[in-house]
Amino acid sequence: MKWLRLLILGLLLFPARMVSAAATTGSYDYPFVDPYTATVVGTPSIYQADLPATVPVKDYSMVVFEDRVIPDVFWYSKGLKFSLVRQKERAPLIFVIAGTGASYQSPKMKGLQRAFYQAGFSVISISSPTHMNFIVNASTTKVPGHIIHDTEDLYRVMELAYKKVADRVDVSEFYLTGYSLGASQSAFLARLDEERQVFNFKKVLMINPAVSLFNSVNIIDKMLDNTIGSEPGAFNSYFGRVIRSFVTAFSRDEPLDFNEDFLYRVYKKRLPTDAKLESLIGFSFRISSSNMIFTSDVMSQYGFIVPPGTVLRQTTPLDGPFRRVLHTSFVDYYNNYFYPFYKAQTPSLTSDQLQYEMSLRSIADYLRGADKIALMTNDDDLILAPGEVDFLQDTFGARATIWPTGGHCGNMEQKDVVVFMVNYFKK
Repeated sequence: MKWLRLLILGLLLFPARMVSAAATTGSYDYPFVDPYTATVVGTPSIYQADLPATVPVKDYSMVVFEDRVIPDVFWYSKGLKFSLVRQKERAPLIFVIAGTGASYQSPKMKGLQRAFYQAGFSVISISSPTHMNFIVNASTTKVPGHIIHDTEDLYRVMELAYKKVADRVDVSEFYLTGYSLGASQSAFLARLDEERQVFNFKKVLMINPAVSLFNSVNIIDKMLDNTIGSEPGAFNSYFGRVIRSFVTAFSRDEPLDFNEDFLYRVYKKRLPTDAKLESLIGFSFRISSSNMIFTSDVMSQYGFIVPPGTVLRQTTPLDGPFRRVLHTSFVDYYNNYFYPFYKAQTPSLTSDQLQYEMSLRSIADYLRGADKIALMTNDDDLILAPGEVDFLQDTFGARATIWPTGGHCGNMEQKDVVVFMVNYFKK
C-alpha cells in the first residue's frame, strides 16, 4: 500500500495559492501559505535543512508476544520492526513515534532520524500502532485507535526495543517525540512513564498533534466526501481519475522518485485547486485507514470486513475485501466496529466518553503542569477543529511554538523548523 499512498499524493494536482511566508514572518521562509498545498507537497528541497543524505541505520525485528499467531495472509510481517541510529559515544537517545498509519521507515520518520543523528543523538524509530506491522505483532486489543491502550502497547514495544539494543548504544538520558497521532501518543506516553519510571524522559516534543482524534478523523473523512460526493460509483470514478492523472502527469524525462520534489514538480505543472488537494488528502487517509481496518478485522476476527471464520492464505484473492474496505470511512469504522468493540467490554461506556478519553483534553491538567513537554504545531493545521489551536496555546503557554503556516506536518523539514526541534532537545 505504501506505493499507492505516495502515488496518490502526486496526482490530480490542480491552483492553490503559493506565496512566500517570509514577507510576513521574518526569517521563516516556508513557501506555501495554503494549508492544503503545504500538507500535500511538504517542503521542497530548496527550503529544507541541510541534512546528511544517509545515516548509519540498522533495522531490527523482535517478537512482542510469544504466543501470537500470525495469519498466513500476513506472512511477510512476522516480527515487530524498528530501527536504531546510534552515536559511537555516550549520547542522549530519542524515541520517535510515527503518525497515523506510518511505519518507522516513512519519509517523515527518516527526516527526523537524520536531523537528530546529525545533532548528536541516538534515535530509535517506532511505527504507529495504526500501522499494519504493529497491529499484527504488538497490539493487545488488535483494534487500534484507543489512545490509552495504544500507549500501553507503545510503551511495551519501547521497553523491548531498548532492551534489544541496550548493549550497542551508550545512553546518557532519554527523550521522546512524535508527529501527528504519534505526537498525541507522546503526551500519554510521558504520563505513563512517570508512573512506571523506565525511561524518565527528560524532554518531550509533540509535533502537530491531534487534540481530539475523533474530530481530526472526521475532518479528514469529510475532505474526501465533500469533494467527490456520495452518488453511487463516485468513489470508483474518482479512483480511476487518480490513476489516469498520474499517467498524464508523469514525464519520461524526469526521475520517478515519489518524494516531495516530485510532488512539487507535478504541483507546478497541474496547479491544483483547494478542492482537488482536499480530496487528495482525504483519499490518502482513506488508503491508510483501509489498510489499518482490514488488518485489524483479520487479526481480531470481528467480521467487519472479512466474514468470521474466513481463513486468508498467501494466495487468497483480496479484491473483494479491499473493495469493501476502500468504501469504508474511519467514521464507519468508529461507529460500526471500534465503539461497539469497546462498549462490549464496558457496557456503560458512551460514545462521548470514549471520544473524550481519546483526546488531549482528558489530560489537560497534566499537560499544563508538565514542564518537560513542549508543543510545536501550525496555525493552519488542517486536522485541528475550530478552537483547538487556542486550546493548545492555553494549555502549553510558553511551551507552545505555533508556526504561521505549514498545514499538517508540511513544514517538518523546513530549515527553521528543524533548527527549532534540534535546539529544543539540545538546550
